[in-house]
Amino acid sequence: MNAPDKSPTSPAATSIEHWINGRVAPGQSGRRADVFNPATGNVTGQVALGSSAEVDAAVASAQAAFPAWADTPPIRRARVMFKFLELLNQNRDKLAHAITAEHGKVFTDAQGEVSRGIDIVEFSCGIPQLLKGDFTDQVSTDMDNWTLRQPLGVVAGVTPFNFPVMVPMWMFPVAIAAGNTFVLKPSPIDPTPSLLIAALLQQAGLPDGVFNVVQGDKVAVDALLVHPDVKAVSFVGSTPIANYIYETGAHHGKRVQALGGAKNHMVVMPDADLDQVVDALIGSAYGSAGERCMAISVAVMVGDVADKLVPMLAERTKTLKVKNGTELDAEMGPIVTATAHQRITGYIEQGVKEGATLVSDGRGFTGTSAGKGCDNGFWMGGTLFDHVTPDMKIYKEEIFGPVLSCVRVKDFAEALHLVNAHEFGNGVSCFTRDGNVAREFGRRVQVGMVGINVPIPVPMAWHGFGGWKKSLFGDMHAYGEEGVRFYTKQKSIMQRWPESIAKGAEFVMPTAK
Repeated sequence: MNAPDKSPTSPAATSIEHWINGRVAPGQSGRRADVFNPATGNVTGQVALGSSAEVDAAVASAQAAFPAWADTPPIRRARVMFKFLELLNQNRDKLAHAITAEHGKVFTDAQGEVSRGIDIVEFSCGIPQLLKGDFTDQVSTDMDNWTLRQPLGVVAGVTPFNFPVMVPMWMFPVAIAAGNTFVLKPSPIDPTPSLLIAALLQQAGLPDGVFNVVQGDKVAVDALLVHPDVKAVSFVGSTPIANYIYETGAHHGKRVQALGGAKNHMVVMPDADLDQVVDALIGSAYGSAGERCMAISVAVMVGDVADKLVPMLAERTKTLKVKNGTELDAEMGPIVTATAHQRITGYIEQGVKEGATLVSDGRGFTGTSAGKGCDNGFWMGGTLFDHVTPDMKIYKEEIFGPVLSCVRVKDFAEALHLVNAHEFGNGVSCFTRDGNVAREFGRRVQVGMVGINVPIPVPMAWHGFGGWKKSLFGDMHAYGEEGVRFYTKQKSIMQRWPESIAKGAEFVMPTAK
């Protein structure tokens, strides 16, 4: 059902503030935004929306902390990460509950999100190895040359609502372990986990000022983008905003890593195991209510496979367990906000208008069916379209909701062309038993992350995350060794000693001798 215009405020509504220089910093801008429990529709908190002055304070704190932290031996920085890792493991369910309370995703999914964030922290514990440079003895006569990697300074992360723990952890563990200081601007939709993380980092022994949180909206983002002391910005969100952040940050001389939107396809070959395909599509299309940048939103069905597969998907979609995320048997929770609910509803209406076949309509699902106290929540069931064509809006644009579109193609070549022609290139999957098809698909597809019989190919912590085309603005992927390179700059040092220097000025280009 559509959410009411006014949602009741819980008597226990809390104030959610900033974290600057090692302590909670109450908002001073006078602007606040409601934070909802999407399952009930109740307002559970009010988050401060930071001003440029509050961004300045956070950056100043990070700038003041940078020299000492950059000079801290990498092994000591790693020990802080190890302690943080220990605390995360002790508090993983607390973080997961905070995610479910403000985002709405089911608790078991939230636990998975925390685990994937922890993976990056584990990777960052190996920072001494990752920061090692190269050395050449006798690069020229009596001269040596080596490279080292040094931190940038103050770096910022702007993160989305859909992964309030995991996506920040794509950024700050690597950045901080490498010797930078960090300012996080999380989504105002689910801001509480950011403060829990800040408190755990402090408990782990991180010096004050190394990690700061400024809650807020575009005002805070713009202030970070133009601040002269912010050396790099990492972003995850929609493509239009990613493009804006990339252009604005670059204009002001910053490194930018801006991950944008997606329209992830799954190519289903006629030889695929259809039971496995159904499981994969249902989980990847409707998990987290489709609010994942790696969700599968298009099933590309090759040959006659659609005639068998669509009825199977329809049946499974009808039995989807849509409940309050606190219920352990829930498969899908509510939509994150009333605004998102309205946007997704608009896309479904558009799909019908454009002539796609609406096989399963999630708009009829109400909060009454979701459980006690959910009547006013932002609820929707799984939606399935068949006979979708590439000219339709529901095919071209990222819906970011529980809507799966089925496109029929005659053969593998047409399927590959369809994927490659799309403006997004984040993730893609192919289900097949044919090794040659799998090999050709992996080599020829113009997409950054590819799964063969894997529906959501999110790389592990040491491999790095990032798409192609309009899914990524910037040169380097998130986390992994690419993340280390992004948050450090290379310095090359050549050295010789007076005893080896011949007399007289040299006016020709130096060459190896």
